[in-house]
Amino acid sequence: MRIQSCVPRLWQLVLLFVASLMLLLVIPIANADSDDLPTPVAGLSYGFYKKSCPKAENNVKRIMKPFLKSNVSQAAGVIRLFFHDCFVQGCDGSILINDTLGEQPSIPNQTLRASALNVIEQIKANLESICPNTVSCADVLALAAREAIRQAGGLRFEIPTGRRDSLNFSNSTIVLQNLPGPSFDLSQLVSSFSSKGLSIADMITLSGAHTVGIAHCNSFSKRLRPTVDPRFNQKFANSLIQSCPNSSINVAIDMDILTPNKFDNKYFRDLLNGKVLFNSDASLLNDSQTQAIVENYADDNDVFRSNFTISFIKMSMIQVLTGNQGNIRKVCSVLNSKSSSTATAIDSYIPAEFDTPLSYASM
Repeated sequence: MRIQSCVPRLWQLVLLFVASLMLLLVIPIANADSDDLPTPVAGLSYGFYKKSCPKAENNVKRIMKPFLKSNVSQAAGVIRLFFHDCFVQGCDGSILINDTLGEQPSIPNQTLRASALNVIEQIKANLESICPNTVSCADVLALAAREAIRQAGGLRFEIPTGRRDSLNFSNSTIVLQNLPGPSFDLSQLVSSFSSKGLSIADMITLSGAHTVGIAHCNSFSKRLRPTVDPRFNQKFANSLIQSCPNSSINVAIDMDILTPNKFDNKYFRDLLNGKVLFNSDASLLNDSQTQAIVENYADDNDVFRSNFTISFIKMSMIQVLTGNQGNIRKVCSVLNSKSSSTATAIDSYIPAEFDTPLSYASM
């Protein structure tokens, strides 16, 4: 009798423990203005340039402000550029190198916005003029992405700096192996993010970056034809079919139909309502635990923005180079070991923003 009477109590404790863990996943992880931000990895620190280039962060903000004010949708292009950098050999600025054998010509990177690449070069040139050989391109990109989030409506937060630039770059095969695609299912997403040291909660949180930006027909056309994915809201699917009569049409569709140019939680509301474009997004509802996090973010913008800050900082420290592990490029698009005359102009092989190779066209 004693053993039997303990069983319900044991299960109650187990359920309470599981519920507590789930609560930890969805409450705000930290106040972005507090000191309770992720501890920087070795070699990075908050305010790294405070003495060596005290105007660095302010100048990034100053240059990004008019860039985004004229077209706030540009925020998505800078955030995506940073994501594509960090997921391929770490946050080392290798995505910025302009080489026909490098990362930019790879299919997932062929729709990176030339304007995003150019504003990074503009910031770098400015910082070189006031603090030569001090601020790395990897840090310029990290700071610019932080500003893009801030100025599009995200929280104000600090980000560790001190990254060094890569001495090389990856090839197209490695890029394809490391970047999660829009057709990924939940298990593929979990595996991709886990390989970078990011949790399932981080994966869902960072997916919220799709609250800004655009996608193109061929990145989600398989969800429309030959049959409509039942996870779609039918009216929304019908509107997409009209906008995208075939996958070769280069139509830009807002990733967040509610507030496409504001960094907020509306993407998660779109997701619950069957109004997201990518299979990878829709897959976040394929599991009860991931769905619970989505629902919480859809209900509370403050929770989402606070947690996004933490996950973004964690992502910004993936496989960083510090100290003597890398160098500081003079020009972000060119390795220091090469003359600038050997570099191909960015626009010569980065297509216009609405060109859409295969299925990688977003933000």
